[in-house]
Amino acid sequence: MDRLQEVLPIFTIGYGSRSIEQFIDVLKVHQIAYLIDVRSAPYSRYKPEFSKEALDAELGRHGIRYVYMGDTLGGHPDNKECYDSNGKVDYDRVKKTENYQVGINRLQKAVAQKQCVALMCSEGKPENCHRSKLIGETLEKRNVPITHIDENNEPQSQMHIIDRLTGGQMPLFGEDEFQSRKRYQ
Repeated sequence: MDRLQEVLPIFTIGYGSRSIEQFIDVLKVHQIAYLIDVRSAPYSRYKPEFSKEALDAELGRHGIRYVYMGDTLGGHPDNKECYDSNGKVDYDRVKKTENYQVGINRLQKAVAQKQCVALMCSEGKPENCHRSKLIGETLEKRNVPITHIDENNEPQSQMHIIDRLTGGQMPLFGEDEFQSRKRYQ
């Protein structure tokens, strides 16, 4: 089966400790055509080459299109209803917002159009990022294949990443409830 006939996964990647050159090399290995930035704030003080404008320009030089979707799929939404009493993002609340659903539907259209896309955030380890705990969980439930490129440039399934996150333990009551690691409010 050639690549045009198979169902392409949505890839995810965090730049983490990679240089911009290493990052682009990994994207090329996986034939990524569109990099979708899912950071709520698409800027980096520590790695300015990964800030929105600089990243867009560098990707363009390599024939990769940059798309910003942190406004719909970001891990730190503007909607205050998405936070618990401790100021942490409650991903179950995020999943119910119209804004988030719009973003997920756009991703599904990309899959239907056989576009090779990667979702990008800053966190190198996918199990520590909303790419797996929020977006990956949603896509998996919608039967959209997802492949996380981990901090070692290895492709990992959503199930493998969640196993890394939970230590392989099945939830005791119902589904996993994931939250952000950080307090924002």
